[in-house]
Amino acid sequence: MIRTHQIDAREESANLHLRELPRPQPQAGEVRVRHTWVGVNFVDVYHRIGLYPLPAYPATPGVEAVGVVDKVAEDVTGFAVGDRVAYAGLPAGSYADARTIPAGRLIRLPDDLSDEQVAGSLLRGLTAYLLLHRVTSIAPGQTVLVHAAAGGLGLILVQWLKRLGATVIGTVGSPEKAQIAKAHGLDHAILYRDEDFVSAAAGLTERRGVDFAVDGIGGETLAKTLQAVGAFGTVANVGQVAGAIPPLDLQILNNRFLIRPSVIAFLADNANYHAAANAWFAVLRDGLKVSEVQDYAFEEAALAHVDMEAGRTTGAVRLKVD
Repeated sequence: MIRTHQIDAREESANLHLRELPRPQPQAGEVRVRHTWVGVNFVDVYHRIGLYPLPAYPATPGVEAVGVVDKVAEDVTGFAVGDRVAYAGLPAGSYADARTIPAGRLIRLPDDLSDEQVAGSLLRGLTAYLLLHRVTSIAPGQTVLVHAAAGGLGLILVQWLKRLGATVIGTVGSPEKAQIAKAHGLDHAILYRDEDFVSAAAGLTERRGVDFAVDGIGGETLAKTLQAVGAFGTVANVGQVAGAIPPLDLQILNNRFLIRPSVIAFLADNANYHAAANAWFAVLRDGLKVSEVQDYAFEEAALAHVDMEAGRTTGAVRLKVD
């Protein structure tokens, strides 16, 4: 038997049901992975509430995990029992202590990176690669605005951007989170509850505006973020924690670019997937830290959702599988 968290329908509340199900057997082209860590990402919340519906219910959410291969279908080559592996992206189903998954979705973990370095950071690292190397190309001296700079993606972006020579402005919800983000290289913290981030960003850029902005907040924040970007700058919206994005007046896009890139869609292409993973592993080796983590017991998946939605988490969020 395996333990798995399931939702029976679209759920606004964090109703995740911990169940025991028969241990799945790998079919043609599949591998069974025994998880050691399961990453928790905001896309899991979107799947739970039905913003991005899962194909059928009951469903097991989760798009990221680290583990060990414990069974391989006869036609699979390239993986063997005992291999350390990770994966991110569809198909969903990682909120389980073991699962089957197509072999092509697995990434072998290098010996010089620990499970803990990759656990909970993989999807966020791949997202950072998409934003900084495919959506735009950051030149030294450019200024970038990162919302939720002390969050899991935010801390990765801050560190990666500093490696690219950028000046990084970040919005945070508290002085404590500002301190965490600055310890990871953030140049300027804006306490968005106390000051208007558009005005603050203008003041920090001599009224020019930032060159690039990453908005994982959505709602009314997106329109304001576009106002913080200078001429021919770009805003990448990668989430809508604050709610659905309202209609935008196209005049606000004059001399500005807006893109809503989906990392899940990006990773559906195996070439993109492996290029992004290799780049992420390289910056981890180069010293990028995933030191701020929120660890939960596997049984506490619902609590992880509640805390993440309430903004109480910092850094990567993950479940430890016993």
